[in-house]
Amino acid sequence: MNTERRNAVRNLLASKPFVSLKELEQMFPNVSSMTLRRDIEYFESQGEAIKVRGGARSMKFITTSMEDTFNLRLSENPDAKEKVALAAIELIETGRSLFLDSGTTMLKLASLLPDERLTVTTTGPNIALELVKKSQPIVNIVGGMLNRDNISVSGNQALRQINDINIDIAFIVPSGISAQNGLTSGNYSECELKKLVVQKARKIIVLMDSSKLDKILPYTFADITEVDTIITDKPLPDDINKIVESAGVNIKLA
Repeated sequence: MNTERRNAVRNLLASKPFVSLKELEQMFPNVSSMTLRRDIEYFESQGEAIKVRGGARSMKFITTSMEDTFNLRLSENPDAKEKVALAAIELIETGRSLFLDSGTTMLKLASLLPDERLTVTTTGPNIALELVKKSQPIVNIVGGMLNRDNISVSGNQALRQINDINIDIAFIVPSGISAQNGLTSGNYSECELKKLVVQKARKIIVLMDSSKLDKILPYTFADITEVDTIITDKPLPDDINKIVESAGVNIKLA
């Protein structure tokens, strides 16, 4: 192991969101591509990067969320979040396998969830703690890297775990939704996890209060057409409504 080389790679990852293998090969012409790939794998194991095709993404930039901090969002629109959560509960049947996303709306859903036979998988440690107050649901918490801003777990370990389970109904909370960009989030790693959940689940139910409307964050994890139901507290804008109606997405006003 060359400590000097790895320190140089670490400094590069701290300065930019993506470092290509080709860039590293030019920086270290006397080092083999295989060794440089092992360097990338090392930084991934240290939680400093995510190995992607052609190089690595820096976790410094991935974990810098463009969303408001969790505690601030917890106090926003509490009545709307409760109405949305109560409307979501009407769609839950005993014995189902559920996925509960992270976020303040989902925390409200977890607190209101009936104490029934359910298998619930979540990426939110705080949501899991809320669920275990009930006696009947089986609670699975996804492991991985914790985002302090929204108390959510993501990363490669989380992706592997989600890939190994079956999901009947997934309750997803976007950070923003728009006709042009679909359902978006401010964190790349969480976006990749949400994408996988959307692929795995039989049914996708989106929970959002009206503050998310026409809000666009950097990463799209689903098109509006991939959703089965949207639960919100106010009517959707006309441009989103056109997409919803064309795709046969159900709208439930809380």
